[in-house]
Order: sequence, then structure tokens, then C-alpha cells
Amino acid sequence: MMGVLNHLSALLLLSLLPPALSHVVEKFSDVPLCQNFFLDGTTPNLPGILVGGTVQNQNRYKPICQLFNNIYRFATLYDTTNRIPVFSAYTFTGYTKGRPNQSWMIEPQLENIKKQHNMKVDNKAVTHQAVDTDYELNKMKLDRGHLFPCSHAPDDDAKSSTFTLTNAVPQYEKFNRGSWKTMECRVRKYLELNCKDNNNKIKAYVVTGAVPSHSNTLNNRVNIPDLMWTAYCCYNNNLKQWVAQAHWGENVQDTKGKTLNPETLGALEGELNKIYNVGVKVFHDKCPINVILSVLEDETGRNLESVEEVEPGRKRVREGSGERSRERSREGSRERSRERSRERSREGSNKMARRTGELKECDEEDGCDCDCNVK
Repeated sequence: MMGVLNHLSALLLLSLLPPALSHVVEKFSDVPLCQNFFLDGTTPNLPGILVGGTVQNQNRYKPICQLFNNIYRFATLYDTTNRIPVFSAYTFTGYTKGRPNQSWMIEPQLENIKKQHNMKVDNKAVTHQAVDTDYELNKMKLDRGHLFPCSHAPDDDAKSSTFTLTNAVPQYEKFNRGSWKTMECRVRKYLELNCKDNNNKIKAYVVTGAVPSHSNTLNNRVNIPDLMWTAYCCYNNNLKQWVAQAHWGENVQDTKGKTLNPETLGALEGELNKIYNVGVKVFHDKCPINVILSVLEDETGRNLESVEEVEPGRKRVREGSGERSRERSREGSRERSRERSRERSREGSNKMARRTGELKECDEEDGCDCDCNVK
């Protein structure tokens, strides 16, 4: 009964909000449609910030159910002191190409701005978040770096919704447009191929976050994070199991050829434990923390999926992963496919066996269209 009442209250409030205005709440669970961006409604656990779904300092950290044109698009936990998001969470269900004609927006509810029917505010009244003038003409070569990337959005309205500064951090240009962008493109491709439920529908849960620096700021207002991280978890119908993967990288200007290799969810949580203290948890327990999805391509171009268990010493050990994979393993077909792929790679063929760790520059061959994040 209480859940029904909460749902009705959320719908009532939704009907009273302007069409482009998001919904700042005390808990993500206050809005069931917003809670759906987290696997089984389980929000990340970040000691000192968000524990068991409860914000530890409600004066500083604000849960935002990101609403655009009366539809909840994703969720963000926002740090009003550092004026950057802690993380944004969304479900990946596919994407469309292109950058929308959308100006950057802010969140009026963070400022208690009255009678504001859009989020196009950039004035001295804004004290709890970044504004466009913080980024404009900065001499530090910093982009407005999306956490929920525009290139992962399923439609034009969803793309537009990502252009709120509560979903962006100061990200160094060569990092945002280099290894981070390439990683986003690669991850998007793998989500399309490998994250399909029992109804063959694409669905993955993604959380992307930023670790703030101690004192590095943009325009003496906006924290420039030291580290960017992202992870996904999804059900793989081919393998009949849940799979997960993570990436992270230092927010610095990229050197040429830099890549962000895939890691286990457990490895990411270990890194974040060093920062937030022990107790970090990104996803629900059903997401494996010590296995990583690999995708190989055989000589016909078909994908051969498998998972690998990663031991604490970083050694990867092949693990059985579904009847189809076990059969291939018993027959030795996977090893033969790998060898043929290695040979083709050495010959310079574009058809080569790829594992998620082998990241290269994003190109047309990969079908990448991730430029909508930039600017």
C-alpha cells in the first residue's frame, strides 16, 4: 500500500513540474521510475556519501531524478560543494546517432529558483552547481565531460536530457576526446552485442562516476576530478548469466595511443575502496565481481562469447560459461578460432579476433558515433 501511495505522490509531483525540470529528492527510492535505473533498485554504496540508499550528508549531496519532457531519463547523485556529480546511473537500451541541438542546462531546484520553466539559467544566483560561464573560454582545455554519455542515449529527447551540467564534470580535452571517448564507443558496441535479456531486448545497467580532487578547480568554483570511472552489469542470454565490466582512468591530458583496458567490477571497487574507505559496492550482488566478459570473432564474423575469472594477482583463468561455450571448448573450436584470428591479425586483416582489452582508436569500421558528447 505504501509503495502505491509513493508512486501516486511521485506522479502528482511530476504533473506539477515544468516539462524540462528534474526532480530533486531525498532518496532515489522516493520515485519508483527513477529507482528503475538501478539493478533491482540497489543504489551504489559509497561510504560517507551514500550508504544503503541513504544520503549521509543531505545538505551537500542531492539525488536527482533527471526528468526531460515529462519522462525520467536517468539518475544523478550531485555534490553541491564540489559542484560536480558523484555519479550518474542509466539503463542502456540502444542508441541513435547524432548530436541534438541542445544548449547546456542547470538544475533550478538546487538553487530554489522560483518560476523557472526551463534550465537555461546562468547568473549570479547559481551557487550550488556549475554554470556555462565556468566552462566558457577556459584556458585549461577542459570539456564539459558527460557521465551519462549522449552517445549512449536511445532517442533524441534522451540525448538532450544528458546536456545538464549536473551530468557533467570538467574533463581534460584530450582525455574526453581520446581514450575515454574510445572506451565509451567500445562499451556501447559490446552492450549492443552482449546485453540481451530473455526477450532478446538490449538492456544494461551503467553507473559512471567521478572522484573529486583535493583542490584542483575550474574558475575557482568547480572541482576538477582526479579520476573517472564507469561500470556496467547486464544479463547475457547467450551465456545464461549476468556479466559485468569496469573501466577507469586519470583525468589528465592523454598521451598518444593511450587506452583504457577493461577490468573486473571487483578491481574497480578495490580502487574506489582506497578513496572512499572499505565498503564500496557499485551494483547488486547478482553482478559478478571477479569475471569479465570477452568477445571473440571467428572466421565467419560470428561472436564467440565467454567469461574469464580474474584472480587477485590479475591472472585471467578461463571458466566454463554456458553449454554452447563448453561444447566449443571440448571440441577445441575456440582455440582454433583464436589461432586463425591471430594469423589474420598478423596479416593485417580487418577481420581479427578482438577481446575487450584490445582497444584502438575509434573508427568508422566500429560504427562509432560518439562525437555528440564533445563541445
